[in-house]
Amino acid sequence: MQEALRIAVWSASRRTDARDAVEQLYLRVEREIDLRRPVCLASGRCCHFEQFGHRLYVTTLELAKFLHDLPVDRRALCWDGSGCPFQRDKLCTVHAIRPFGCRIFFCDASSTSWQNAVYERFHRELKSLHDQLDVPYFYVEWRQALDMLQVATRAG
Repeated sequence: MQEALRIAVWSASRRTDARDAVEQLYLRVEREIDLRRPVCLASGRCCHFEQFGHRLYVTTLELAKFLHDLPVDRRALCWDGSGCPFQRDKLCTVHAIRPFGCRIFFCDASSTSWQNAVYERFHRELKSLHDQLDVPYFYVEWRQALDMLQVATRAG
């Protein structure tokens, strides 16, 4: 699976149509979230996956868009293995290019009533983009995917 994922991601990252399709989906997600007005205190707590008992998953197309947009000098991180490797001092250092799951998850308690339904709806759309664009669909845990793509590896 690792090699197939790597090939699919790097191939899709070179395709303007694939990157544009993900960008358009992200814009629709953002509009949906803006209507809900969740509170974000920029505490960085949402990036501590273990503390919230959740895991962040990404698709092939999301990884392709992310890797295309990630500056080359940021493509070899080493981190302690907990939380997100892109969080620094409670802030997301890749906020503008973060994946779909990060865009939709808020630790605001009022968000739990709508997050899952909105996530499922947009994830179905994201999954269908893979078929439309003929991009192999993988659904992989974020940090595992970064490790497989040699973007972020655990220290020690």
